[in-house]
Amino acid sequence: MQHEFTIQVSPEIAAHPDRLKSKVAHKNGIPLDEIRHIQVLKRSIDARQRAIKVNLKLKVYVQEDFIEQPIVLPEYPDVSNAPEVVIIGAGPAGLFAALRCIELGCKPIVLERGKDVQARRRDLKAITRDHIVNEDSNYCFGEGGAGTYSDGKLYTRSKKRGDVHRILELLVGFGATDQILVEAHPHIGTNKLPGIITAIREKIVERGGEVHFDTRVIDFEIKNSEINGVTLLDGSTIATNKVILATGHSARDIFTLLYDKKIEIEAKPFALGVRVEHPQKLIDQIQYSCEVRGPYLPPSPYSIVKQVKGRGMYSFCMCPGGVIAPCATSPGEVVTNGWSPSKRDQPTANSGIVIELRVEDFKEFSKYGPLSGVYFQKSIEQYAWQVGGKTQKVPAQKLVDMVEGRISTNLPETSYKPGLTSADMGVVFPKFIHQTLQDGFKAFGKSMKGYLTNDAVVHAPESRTSSPVRIPRDWKTLEHTQIKGLYPCGEGAGYAGGIISAAIDGEKCAQACVATILSKTV
Repeated sequence: MQHEFTIQVSPEIAAHPDRLKSKVAHKNGIPLDEIRHIQVLKRSIDARQRAIKVNLKLKVYVQEDFIEQPIVLPEYPDVSNAPEVVIIGAGPAGLFAALRCIELGCKPIVLERGKDVQARRRDLKAITRDHIVNEDSNYCFGEGGAGTYSDGKLYTRSKKRGDVHRILELLVGFGATDQILVEAHPHIGTNKLPGIITAIREKIVERGGEVHFDTRVIDFEIKNSEINGVTLLDGSTIATNKVILATGHSARDIFTLLYDKKIEIEAKPFALGVRVEHPQKLIDQIQYSCEVRGPYLPPSPYSIVKQVKGRGMYSFCMCPGGVIAPCATSPGEVVTNGWSPSKRDQPTANSGIVIELRVEDFKEFSKYGPLSGVYFQKSIEQYAWQVGGKTQKVPAQKLVDMVEGRISTNLPETSYKPGLTSADMGVVFPKFIHQTLQDGFKAFGKSMKGYLTNDAVVHAPESRTSSPVRIPRDWKTLEHTQIKGLYPCGEGAGYAGGIISAAIDGEKCAQACVATILSKTV
């Protein structure tokens, strides 16, 4: 017989199966020797009180043996000779669109401007070590997209929980730990995700799909308001009337191409700010209310939101036990992001701390029309590059010094390996952003006692939180509102915000696209 229970226990009990079994038996009046197995369905930590608890949802097998049901991938058919769909971008939206196309009987042709996951590593080292930015291969561009080497968080606020679980199960099928099905805030880790991405690509190719690296799309062929093909950087063309556009939030050349071709795009709000690094030990002490975290608790994350003079200011992509990385996509700019390895075992914690921007904030760049947010974003990144000495060194300031408007006379070494340049954030950012950050950090310090400290270092800027552009699409067909056969998809089109939501959107666009193909072949 199977029973489902929810229970709250200490971290020590949660970590020891025998202790947990005894607790479940005692609490629910079940003879201990009748419990054959306990399966953890969901796990979360409640650190709101000094006595930290672990919330567990369990399936308890009473006088019944547990038979493990492994995650099995769908039966992907051979699509070598099936109708084709061109997918631009091999991030989560593009890869999961490709898998869904195969599952539904169409052949995906994935075009990726960057390199495969292994070859990308050399270009990431070049940014860190030599301050050289490859425009086609960096933390944002290349196989797996921005998430591959910037943490692999799988948490989403999407309400489509069925879709979320499907994506998580697919990731497990391709090699992720099954703990991502259990944890409240699942995380794969930058060291683990590349292998999973490789397995997805290999499955696409094995079943007759194509994946082309170092293949940048530079033009769209359009006839009678319908996509007819794509032109590549080498001058060749691919004829197609089905294109899923999944290029990511940093594909500024695609935004510009659409604008120049008078294909409708829209400026949209996004968020921008800084990345702050604290000692992980300090965050643990604040969040867990203890001197030493102990062996049964993971490195603590934090999440904080404040309203500051009518603007939201919040933590974004918080990386416990992680590092800060250089994520520029063009020479002459500086961008930060963060990531954690799967064990989250680095001595520092970092988080983007960003404020909400509105389209009216970009009025200085209004001459660029719907690209005004792109140019606003770019102007800050380029100025930060100048302030940092025209290298990948970032402008940096101790946190209290920033709040009090004082340049830091010395900076500790942080996890950001290209290095730091002491600078006044009031010079890097427009006045309204700087003042909002100063006021917001004061509010943060009141909510998290000990957070506002000069042991923390601010790195600037954190500017690629989401796309500054939306590519409009019909809510029903998911095609562009002007161009038939063009399916704007994922983060770059403004319809997702992270690995899971991008993967979900990729599947949705693939389904909509394939449905039109199949309707014509019936």
